[in-house]
Amino acid sequence: MTAQAAKSNECERRCIATGEVRAVEKLVRFVVGPEGEVVPDIEAKLPGRGLWVTADAASLARAVARNDFAKAAKAPVKVAPDLAERVEKRLAGRMCSDLGLARRAAQLVMGFDNVSRALTANPPPRVLVEAADAAADGRRKLASAARGLHVETIDCLTRAELSLALGRENVIHAAVKAGPLAERLILDSGRLSGFRARPRADEKAGSSPARNERNV
Repeated sequence: MTAQAAKSNECERRCIATGEVRAVEKLVRFVVGPEGEVVPDIEAKLPGRGLWVTADAASLARAVARNDFAKAAKAPVKVAPDLAERVEKRLAGRMCSDLGLARRAAQLVMGFDNVSRALTANPPPRVLVEAADAAADGRRKLASAARGLHVETIDCLTRAELSLALGRENVIHAAVKAGPLAERLILDSGRLSGFRARPRADEKAGSSPARNERNV
């Protein structure tokens, strides 16, 4: 096996629910705890054999319904009824923690006007953060400003979560500079989106008008 092939294998795992081999960034790792409980290992650092599931609620539900965790572990296991909610909460928590780190490291700007200016800078930010419940007008304007740039948009966190993470009220728009935190936010956003339904159009329409979003 070549070094390149070995590295590829290290970055891929088989989903116990679907049988598909995927990049680890598209999966969530679980381990069996001391009492036989299935534990989400979001950072993929806990000791024990990893049980990998595609990062979406449907795949996890399938794994639970078919007893795939016990089959993969080759032992009886305990699966909490709110396992999907625990995964969602931990992914959201890690993203909020990383946003807080980015703010403290001066790698993040908040507010419509500040983000608009950042998108004209050289280099531009790597990540555009939009509250999931943001009004369409502000999102559309920033998406237009980011068109053609190497900028990823993440929109799976609510304004309440963003506000708490960043220590400001009513945070709706933010941007993160290129770097390890930005890349981890992109990956975790993709995983979290698999466990969260997007707000309906009528829910977004009820959000605050864009003119009120410009200050944050």
